[in-house]
Amino acid sequence: MIVVNLDVMMARRKMSLSQLSEKVDITLANLSVLKNNKAKAVRFSTLEAVCAALDCQPGDILEYVPDKPGGAG
Repeated sequence: MIVVNLDVMMARRKMSLSQLSEKVDITLANLSVLKNNKAKAVRFSTLEAVCAALDCQPGDILEYVPDKPGGAG
């Protein structure tokens, strides 16, 4: 599964969700869905804008976490 660590990068940059929303011109609701790991997909343009605003790499935000053995992911 892919885990979104947007909250971690925002904390490191001391940026609130509303501040990030203004910088990347994405609605607060859509960023919240991404931040809370509820997104089914993310556009590269969105990822690019978030990375630019947070001065980070995509790998700083997205993390692959293998499923646990037995399918209990």
